[in-house]
Amino acid sequence: MMYRNYFKRLFDLVLSIVFFILLSPAFLLLSLAIKLDSKGPVFFKQRRIGSGKSEFMIFKFRTMKTDAPKDQPTHLLKNPDEHITRMGKFLRKTSLDEIPQLFNIFLGQMSLVGPRPALYNQYDLIALRDEVGANDVKPGLTGWAQVNGRDEIPIDVKSRFDGEYIEKISFLFDLKCIFLTFKSVSKAEGIVEGQHPNKL
Repeated sequence: MMYRNYFKRLFDLVLSIVFFILLSPAFLLLSLAIKLDSKGPVFFKQRRIGSGKSEFMIFKFRTMKTDAPKDQPTHLLKNPDEHITRMGKFLRKTSLDEIPQLFNIFLGQMSLVGPRPALYNQYDLIALRDEVGANDVKPGLTGWAQVNGRDEIPIDVKSRFDGEYIEKISFLFDLKCIFLTFKSVSKAEGIVEGQHPNKL
């Protein structure tokens, strides 16, 4: 409880600053590449559910064209390839589109590790997370469900993993999730595009 209530925020704050400094050259290069690849802003904002089911705006690098349907999850698009930019395909495959969420972590809206923030209209997932207490903690850049299947697992299994995380929150468990995230990202595991109900 001491880690969850006090030190986890310090852990998030320190690592978000460290990661941003280390990734700042990539941040600048990716921003330039996005602008050169297609018209539109560098960043994409979307309504997500935070701790206590409060809403906040999540930041990502923009991976979709400006004429893509607004406020519609990627998994509901019939042909996502029509809307995803060339740079966007690379960003999604490598998960580099998530880097701007370091700002959300710095601001205290998210944590490095926790349940991935649900879209505001993913009512089924939000309800399932209520049952396991996963809506009572800050959502994460990565999480236990992310390293156990990511987009490939159904939402009931995803919420069960989120519940397991709530029960096991600790400094060492967070480090384990971060390590496994780097491992899965390096292999591009669990990424699914298109009409898939589990895409966050």
